Amino acid sequence: MFFTVKKKDSSCLARTGVLHLAHTDVQTPVFMPVGTSAAVKALTSDDLKQIGFDLILSNTYHLFLRPGDDVIKEAGGLHQFMNWDRNILTDSGGFQVFSLSKLRKIKNEGVWFQSHIDGAKIFLSPEKTVEIQVNLNSDIQMQLDYCSHWGASRKEAQKALEITADWLGRAKNTWDEAVCNGYKGSLFSIVQGNFFMDLRKESAAICSESGTDGIAIGGLSVGEPAELFYETMAATAVLLPEEKPRYVMGIGTPQYILSAIEYGIDMFDCVLLTREARNGRVYTRKGPFSLKRSDNRLDFTPIDKECGCKVCREYSRAYLRHLFKTKEILCSMLASYHNLYFIQELVKDARKAIEEDRFLAFKKDFLSNYEEE
Repeated sequence: MFFTVKKKDSSCLARTGVLHLAHTDVQTPVFMPVGTSAAVKALTSDDLKQIGFDLILSNTYHLFLRPGDDVIKEAGGLHQFMNWDRNILTDSGGFQVFSLSKLRKIKNEGVWFQSHIDGAKIFLSPEKTVEIQVNLNSDIQMQLDYCSHWGASRKEAQKALEITADWLGRAKNTWDEAVCNGYKGSLFSIVQGNFFMDLRKESAAICSESGTDGIAIGGLSVGEPAELFYETMAATAVLLPEEKPRYVMGIGTPQYILSAIEYGIDMFDCVLLTREARNGRVYTRKGPFSLKRSDNRLDFTPIDKECGCKVCREYSRAYLRHLFKTKEILCSMLASYHNLYFIQELVKDARKAIEEDRFLAFKKDFLSNYEEE
């Protein structure tokens, strides 16, 4: 994979670029919808193409459990299995090391999990996660990492950094061997260090020197205050080489995304927009709102009059409220489509603003009209 920086905004670190991947080029900054188990919930591959996505995310841990990477390999890879002819990034299972903390035990050699499905014991090592992702034929794969929790002691953060660094070297060796055998996917390393900046500086140096194609900033959006998130993201981003794509994992609000772009971040993903859609919360340029509100009962206007998506062209707030109140599956489908269209258009507008050298003015204008419900 090669990454090309196209344009840098003169007023901040925001930039546009292109990820040259196996299935198609991807314009950056880019938001990636999350299809954890080989499906973005409530949407088809055609829906995602219609909105304009060229890169989505799936999860190695979940696909290893069901249906099994052997099944997906037999199908010809994840693209064929899920009928998606564009690019796929796969998370290594590192987030599950964090989120399933009560069901896992971390060793230097890897992680033992108690399956959240049936309680069976499973083991993931950095080598194993690379092998699984090769079977999936991921366009971008992530190294296995150890993300410590918000509030962790310096001792735990240091241990997580050391384990993550060791796992990176082992993952890189396995990935190098796979590339020699014809695998065309890229490998990203992950910065850890919790909220201790000297540890993050050490981790960033390890990732920068590792020879991976891109670098993710891990360990953020794990419960910390917003100001600390912004401060740590900004301070970490400047430690990373300019010629490689930078990825902040797990952010989905307009405030977080626009700030990430301002600090020179190229890639981000989150389940937030589709999860909230399934709970009847939809996004507009003036802020999100809940479809179940009583004032939508007789409101026959679209979710957002300024939105050009098919949902806003064809359906009213009153109808969508009715679908939600009657628990019709169609509500999740339409609301998810709209929310992903909303975030895709926001990122496209951000790219245009960078190309026109006016990103900070664009961000200020957008956020001045955007209010959380």
